[in-house]
Amino acid sequence: MFGRKKTIQKQYIIISQDDQGVHQRNVSRRRLFTFSAMAVVVLAAVFFVSADSLTDYLYKSKIAKIKQNYSMLSLTLEKLQTEVAVMADNMESIEDKDEAIRTYADMPQIDKDIRKLGIGGIRLAEKTSVEDGLTDRIKSLVLDVQTLSRKVKLELSSYSDIYKKVTEDVDMIHAIPSIRPIDGGYLNSSFGYRKDPINGKVRFHYGQDITVKTGEIILAPADGIIKEARYRAGYGKVVKIDHGYGYTTLFGHLSDYKVKGGQKVSRGDIIGLSGNTGRSTAPHLHYEVHHYGTPQNPLDYFFSGYLQ
Repeated sequence: MFGRKKTIQKQYIIISQDDQGVHQRNVSRRRLFTFSAMAVVVLAAVFFVSADSLTDYLYKSKIAKIKQNYSMLSLTLEKLQTEVAVMADNMESIEDKDEAIRTYADMPQIDKDIRKLGIGGIRLAEKTSVEDGLTDRIKSLVLDVQTLSRKVKLELSSYSDIYKKVTEDVDMIHAIPSIRPIDGGYLNSSFGYRKDPINGKVRFHYGQDITVKTGEIILAPADGIIKEARYRAGYGKVVKIDHGYGYTTLFGHLSDYKVKGGQKVSRGDIIGLSGNTGRSTAPHLHYEVHHYGTPQNPLDYFFSGYLQ
């Protein structure tokens, strides 16, 4: 009979040393392997938890960063939209001045359809949530900027044409009535049909009445030659100026003259004083503008507010 074969286990000796001396421990290979495996598992678990926490931290940090950037972009868009709105208001003012200057320069007005440019006006996007409305607001802002850009190009072209025309017609510009003939006062009966203040009949009023007290200074609205400085029935004391290029102006119900027939005057010269002479119910100035004999609305020739 054969005896059993003995299994020899390998053991590892762990030696440690402290103040109390040298210590020796015997550890089997199996136990060492078990400890090592458990250590690897623990380290793996710690690494997994740490990695998950780090990933979650980085994700939240990135989301916070994105939200912060979106918030800053939203504020920037709001600021840009406000500036575009201000520019749009300024552009409307520029267009109004352009129309006035074109009248002053005796040039045709720009067609309204051309002014619209086929793309409408400025339309600011409504304020919505950053995530939902940011793209729409950017698109709207781009369209608004494009609209303003086209309007600016149109106005630059218009002002270039006006400048060319004005430099060619300097003498005519001096002849066009362009300032209020009297400083201040209340605009009363306007150009057009009205009831006569004396007999109540409806008739056409060819000028603009400006209510002021007697003795207010009246100015020549443009260069010219005095054609009349006399009393005329209905109008009372009248001054009439021939400005040339078909323009004449008439000033009625004066209390006194400061010019005489044939005298040359320049824009802004004193020509008389307001009053209540002739067919008048109260002190005021009756002011008329004619172009080649055709009555014009004097309000269309009050440009001093535009040309300062």
